[in-house]
Amino acid sequence: MVATVRLDSELETILNGLVKQLDKKRSEIIREAISFYAKVIDGRKKHRLQQSIEKTVSSDYYEYKILDEILNDTITK
Repeated sequence: MVATVRLDSELETILNGLVKQLDKKRSEIIREAISFYAKVIDGRKKHRLQQSIEKTVSSDYYEYKILDEILNDTITK
């Protein structure tokens, strides 16, 4: 696939610096940047999902303990 990218002068300067520093083609640096960005976004999604799961488990455990206490109090009376 061929894609055209328009860069402002600041990004063009940064890209040209990376080309010289890394001795890579512009297209290679752009592909790596897109791949890196996608991995970061995916990692953030996974992290938010894990946090949601942990919060749900914690909340459910709290509700479980309350219910358990109520049942135990009812059974022992």
